[in-house]
Amino acid sequence: MSVGSVERKAFENIRKSLKDVPVTAILGPRQCGKTTVVKMLAKKRSDFLLLDMENPADIQALQDPAAFFDYYSNKTICIDEIQRKPELFPILRYSVDKNRRNGRFIVLGSASPQLIRQSSESLAGRIRYIELTPFLINEISNFENFYNKLWLRGGFPRAFLANGDESSFEWRNDFIKTFLERDIPQLGFNIGASKMRRVWTMLSNANASILNRSKLGESLGVSHHTINSYLDILSDSFMLRVLPPYEANIKKRLVKSPKILFRDSGILHNLLGIKNYKDLRSNMNCGSSYEAFAIEQILSDISIAGKFEPYFYRSHQGEEIDLLLDNGKELIAIECKSSSSPDIPKGLLTAIKDLNISKTFIVAPVSKEYPVADNIMVCGIQRCIELVGSKYPTQK
Repeated sequence: MSVGSVERKAFENIRKSLKDVPVTAILGPRQCGKTTVVKMLAKKRSDFLLLDMENPADIQALQDPAAFFDYYSNKTICIDEIQRKPELFPILRYSVDKNRRNGRFIVLGSASPQLIRQSSESLAGRIRYIELTPFLINEISNFENFYNKLWLRGGFPRAFLANGDESSFEWRNDFIKTFLERDIPQLGFNIGASKMRRVWTMLSNANASILNRSKLGESLGVSHHTINSYLDILSDSFMLRVLPPYEANIKKRLVKSPKILFRDSGILHNLLGIKNYKDLRSNMNCGSSYEAFAIEQILSDISIAGKFEPYFYRSHQGEEIDLLLDNGKELIAIECKSSSSPDIPKGLLTAIKDLNISKTFIVAPVSKEYPVADNIMVCGIQRCIELVGSKYPTQK
């Protein structure tokens, strides 16, 4: 099967955005399938015009972008790698205001909404941001052995669809090298590739752990402020998720530092030297890898994304919840276990009571869900997404 045969969950949101606003921004890491998605949309429409800001010919065509946009005002103009040409944003606004029509532009970027917004503030009220992730579990469930393959290889299309684990591992090695040597400088960050690789590798061993800036800084010989800048780079380029701690008004001391999570398990496994599923299962980081994998699948699903504020919870007494979802009315607890026969930690039960949790899911690699206590359900990742996404639809 090919990349184009995967029906991306973001399609419907993109189609709706094209009807609702003049500019649709599709953001996500490089090689996650943004251009493929647009090309698939273009096959069903005759009014799409694609431009790539890494293609010299397309850059040349935009010598006078205002005139170009006016000439093709009847087209939906798609501009790939928009972060390389931030000077286009004011001209996009001029063109939109001159000819206000929804679906005029699609811009694709490999930087976070925060970075893009710094350049696109002039488009306020005219632009909608949609994040496209690498493949999600609900997008590739028709593939053979999809679950273990997605966890091991990650969701980047070429890594997931590679002909064998070795080929997938090699592609991810190339991706990491290109990301460090080309992508980071192109995003405007001045940091050496070797130093960034060392930071990234150290963070791989701290995946799904509480961030200790001072300890990490001491190991690298830099200040905690520099550590923050490294984390911003990896977060803004969709490589890391920084999960904030939940602050509760209870009589316990709570951990106040964030938790760091790798957003793609395949990239994590390359940095850890994990090449196949047997290696993964026997690796000391297996549990933390599964936790990050499960949390990313849950938070990236369109039925959940944007409907909850995500947190983790940990007290200094040891009570802990891997993921807390807050919709402003109630809290949902999610605990991740890589075992097919997960236990219920005492600390989790105490945390559920302390926070008055309404519903708890223990997410594990199981084929059927089953209750283990009042309002505590063991289930797989997909079933958790279905239950939370369908039964808790209220936005905050």
